[in-house]
Order: sequence, then C-alpha cells, then structure tokens
Amino acid sequence: MTGNSSLNYQRTSVPVRGGDLTVGSWGPEDGPAVLAVHGVTSSHLTWPLVASYLPNVRLIAPDLRGRGRSNELPGPWGMPQHAEDLAAVLDAFGVDSAVVVGHSMGAFASVVLANLSPKKVRALVLVDGGLPLPTPPGISDDELTRAILGPAADRLAMTFESQSAYRDFWRNHPAFANDWNELIEDYIAYDLVGTEPNLRPASSFDAVAADSIELRGGESLLKALDELAHPATLITAPRGLMNEVPPLYPAEALAPWRAKLPQLQMLAAHSVNHYTIVMTDRGARLVSETIAAALNGSVVDVTQHEEVERA
Repeated sequence: MTGNSSLNYQRTSVPVRGGDLTVGSWGPEDGPAVLAVHGVTSSHLTWPLVASYLPNVRLIAPDLRGRGRSNELPGPWGMPQHAEDLAAVLDAFGVDSAVVVGHSMGAFASVVLANLSPKKVRALVLVDGGLPLPTPPGISDDELTRAILGPAADRLAMTFESQSAYRDFWRNHPAFANDWNELIEDYIAYDLVGTEPNLRPASSFDAVAADSIELRGGESLLKALDELAHPATLITAPRGLMNEVPPLYPAEALAPWRAKLPQLQMLAAHSVNHYTIVMTDRGARLVSETIAAALNGSVVDVTQHEEVERA
C-alpha cells in the first residue's frame, strides 16, 4: 500500500500563520474524520498503511510546521503552535470533531490540541508518545535533543547526492532492517528536498530542536495531562528509534502515569519498534483497530489481539 493508493489519496494546503500547511488525506469525504499527526522528523506519509485498514474513514494528515512540504513555515514552533495549526486543518476540512491519533511527537501535539480545543477532539490515540519522555536529571537542551533523537539529529545535517543514496542510508537503518516495504520507499522519496547532488532531509533542524525540548514535559503538555478529559489510549513499542532496548517508555516510566491517569488505557505492542509501529502491517493493523474502537466509543479488547497486551 502506498501514499498514492486507491483510497482516494489527495494533497492540499491549509492557510496558517506564516503560509500554507501541506495536508494529505485518504478515504471518503463523508467518512468519519480521523486527524493523524506524525512524529518529530516525519511527514504525513507516515500514515497510508493505517489508512488502508480504515477504508471507510476520512483520515486527514498534515505535514507539521517545519516538516515535509510545510518545512518553510516560520517559527516559533512548540506544541501550542502545532495545536493551533491542527485546529486550522480541522476547520478547513469542515470537521467539527475528530478522533485524533498522534505518533511520537504528534502524540504530544494531539494531547495539547485536546486541551486547547476540547470540542474538536472526540478521543485520543497516542502511539509511542504523549507522556513526558524519561530523561536524566540536569540534562541541557542540546543534550536532550541528542538523547531523544540520536542519529536522527545527524541525518538532518547531511546531504545526499541522489535519491538512491538516501534510500541506501535508510535501507541500512536498524529500525527497518527486517521490515522494508513500499510505504517506506515512498516515505523516503518524499522526505528529500533540494536538487541533486545536494538533496537534504526536509525537516528543519531548528523546528526539530525546539520541539524536542518540550518532549520531556513542556508546560502546555503537563497542563494538558493534568486536565485530560477525553477518552485516550496509549500504545507503546517494545523497541526504540534504532530498534534498541530499552524503548522510549520502559515499564517503570509508565507506572506513575498509570496511577495518575487511570482513564488512560495503556497497551503494549509486540515485535515492533518506534517506526514500525505505524509503518508495517502488524503495527498499522493494531493502530487502526485502536482508532476504529475509539470511533465506536470503545477500547481494544486485548484478549482478542495477539499483537498487544496491557502495558
């Protein structure tokens, strides 16, 4: 399944502060609305596999400010700004209220959107993100960006002589070593801007660095979590950005939030990492089933799903 699938894939732009936000969408225009929000260095082409499992849903996915084809939009960035942009997307699509699914940093932006524009959000599906990331005490902002992003930060400073060179770079990435597919090829091709032999990743480093600081618990996020009033499900991956253990959310990091937010259903996915939880069939199937349950006002029954258990 690719971004240019048979699922009525379209791309448009939405006016926001400083210019236009690029937005992709899949599915019937009269289908129930799902707003899908990608991660910190990603784009809307994170989502076509999830869309393929929800053929009757109108899945709307922007390139966030500073990423993809929205990468020329100016700062300041941060979760409140992303929430403002996301609200503008829903308004432009004529959506009064949507289930909002966020992956990685997109989950943080989704939580803040629900807090700032509560009537626009029916329920939240948070995919390996949305709770403050556990980080060592006393770490500086620069060190935090490095700790969270690791090699992804280096990639944003690199140039590539051709699309095939960039594809080779990703082909050797530990996260995709055993899970290469056509979606990943499309995702990678879209991520490049510039001209050969000086192609570069689309995401703005300044945007990524500014947003990363909030992932350990920015003021807007902590307020949103304190005031969380929407039905919400968190799905965590057992491996991180480099297919490593420990993951972004070790079990001990989730324990305090389980006590603080008893209304947050926590699910632990199997055999995926931070990327493949949305970009492979087994991950996308679980995420789409969780979205479908949210659309129906219910939650995933873990006893009926071999790919998940309660976190």
